[in-house]
Amino acid sequence: MTNASLNQDFAFPLSEFYARAALPLPRLEIIPGEVMPEPYRSLLVHEREMTLTLERFHDSEIYIRAQGTEQRNGQYFREVVLHLAKGDVPVEFGANCVSLASFPADARRMILEEKIPLGRILKDYSIPHTIRVPRFFRVEPDAFICGALHLASPVTLYGRQAVIFDSQQQPLSQVVEILPPIPLH
Repeated sequence: MTNASLNQDFAFPLSEFYARAALPLPRLEIIPGEVMPEPYRSLLVHEREMTLTLERFHDSEIYIRAQGTEQRNGQYFREVVLHLAKGDVPVEFGANCVSLASFPADARRMILEEKIPLGRILKDYSIPHTIRVPRFFRVEPDAFICGALHLASPVTLYGRQAVIFDSQQQPLSQVVEILPPIPLH
């Protein structure tokens, strides 16, 4: 995945999974970060790893459960739900497109094991990177996202699209991250 091949679709890579399943995307509306309500603004409107942000906020380590994965053309696509180690509560639904060749072999193996979130792998393997967040949005979740996040009924959710770059500003990953309802602490 080079800068020239960055997908400009504002829902990518989530849109890839929905297209392959022949399902319509849930309603996503791009919004400015500054209009996002709290606590979502504090959790989403920044250029840091979501994994570490959510671990700090919830005071718990996080692990992932893969909902769907695919490898093609050197890219690894996965839909995941991030869960708190304390209480097994889902705290994020995400879709990720990872450039596997850009990672050291040990980190690549950890990515493919589908247990540890990418943000934790970046930190644990000291992989230099920067994050850019071009878009924030509100989402009307469909049955799939509601099920993944254990929601009894649809409620407006908030998320972001982010791109993680290596030290040469080549994309390591594109990700869509959607948070479930979060009570104020």
